[in-house]
Amino acid sequence: MKTKKLLSVTLSILFTLSFVSADKKDIYKQVRKNQALINDVYRHLITNYVDDIDLDAFTKMSINNMLYDLDPYTVYLENEEKSGIEMLTKGKYGGVGIQIGNREKILTVISPMENSPAKRAGIISGDKIIKIDNQDTEDLNMNDAAKLIRGKKGSIVTLSIQRYGESELIDYNLTREDIKVKDISFSGMLNNQTGYIRLTRFSRNSDKEMEKALEDLLDQNMTGLILDLRDNPGGLLNAAVNILDLFIEKGEMLVWTEGKTQKSKRKYQSKYDPIVPNDINVTVLVNQGSASASEIVAGALQDLDRGVVIGRSTFGKGLVQTVFKIDRDRSLKITTAKYFIPSGRLIQKPGYLPVDILADSTEQDSIFFTRGGREVSGAGGITPDHEVILNQVAPILSASWRQGLFFNYVQKHKVDYDSLSTVESDTLIMKNFEDFIYSSDLDVFMKGESNYLDMKDMLIELDSTNLQIKGAVDILDAYFEEIAITQFEREEENLHHWLMVEFANYFHGNDGRVKKSATKDKDILKALSILQNPVVYDKVFLPQLENYNSLNEE
Repeated sequence: MKTKKLLSVTLSILFTLSFVSADKKDIYKQVRKNQALINDVYRHLITNYVDDIDLDAFTKMSINNMLYDLDPYTVYLENEEKSGIEMLTKGKYGGVGIQIGNREKILTVISPMENSPAKRAGIISGDKIIKIDNQDTEDLNMNDAAKLIRGKKGSIVTLSIQRYGESELIDYNLTREDIKVKDISFSGMLNNQTGYIRLTRFSRNSDKEMEKALEDLLDQNMTGLILDLRDNPGGLLNAAVNILDLFIEKGEMLVWTEGKTQKSKRKYQSKYDPIVPNDINVTVLVNQGSASASEIVAGALQDLDRGVVIGRSTFGKGLVQTVFKIDRDRSLKITTAKYFIPSGRLIQKPGYLPVDILADSTEQDSIFFTRGGREVSGAGGITPDHEVILNQVAPILSASWRQGLFFNYVQKHKVDYDSLSTVESDTLIMKNFEDFIYSSDLDVFMKGESNYLDMKDMLIELDSTNLQIKGAVDILDAYFEEIAITQFEREEENLHHWLMVEFANYFHGNDGRVKKSATKDKDILKALSILQNPVVYDKVFLPQLENYNSLNEE
């Protein structure tokens, strides 16, 4: 019986291996066939094309075109791109402090770094970079774009930005600085009960910094935590796993990766007992600039019912890259796996590959459930438990950020004050700031005014002598002029807040900036209100009973 059983198992293994071997042979056959086609096209072009072609440049262009329709993270790297990446990983480089990515094949700001030239100037997540120093970015990959943006400290780079709601490009003239990337930009108590940690990226040191910050807050009798992952573009997977280990019970599945090769299939579980007790309530802030490792942390805490996610839906990057060396000077960074979080959902948003080159067209599930039975979306990215809608940025505030007027005003008037309290008690400061704004030749357009000015030029060009057109133009001119006269008054409260934030930064550094801006930060205020009401906090984790019962029946 034992011999028969052993023979049966052996035959089964051989039968399986024969299929695997056959599949591999079939793949290799297809590779050889298509590689031969590419070689033939290349050979005919080089030998017969009417003009002489720079072979190195043509080959690089051909490879980049081959990769163009794949996901934006699969890229060909030559020596200069590799050295640029190495420079960034050291945490210090000459630049403006933005994380960039491709959205719908347009170079897009994922997030500006804290206290960077880009952040101070008012560049925000979602801004589309159309030109870099007047060079169109349409055909640039991310590495080429980063190379143009980086440069010597003190030099100037101009980014032409297309922003949602704005009809014209906005030019930002940014002076490059030494960008020092710090993982935790702020850690402290916002009040007697609530701790706050702002994590800006995931690097080798993130988990150690996070552990130290949490221990300090726990020593201050923290009862609730706000973990701020807004505009955090991600980083190392291991850092995300180690940070989750500080919150999640030992032995829990945190994240796993799946790819074509055995090496790309990995599972990550929590290894240690958490240092954050279960009676410490946790909220996580996210937005469209939260990507990759940020989404793993926020998604795992949500899936395991350990934290309440607040803000706006995240970026949706759930792809893992591996760098393959081609030779001494060239490498290929390829997406080799996908991230999955505890509920089984994929973080990556769909649509990163054209459907006509995708062999596997199996539809993914769109609804998943947390450990406690809450329904969560599997459509890519992390959808917050509480969505916070932000107000549209008003014209003068937007223009003041864009031209760095808050920063400039503080630099000009800092000698007039000896503390933040003396600034806050100055009853004339907004009158002086208004004068400063209008003396700065600020380009402010009221809502719809830019479109109107374009239409006005066309109407006058159509018939400049027509009295009806002239009368209509006069009425509209008066309308926008009247709005402009009272616009500062409508925005005064907001302008005063951001001016105080800039003064707080001057007197108390980043700690002062964070605490002052938190007083009007809608995401933080929402988190505080939830943490201060245990009933509201606990209610988030209640399952939708109908869906949960259906899940258990299956």
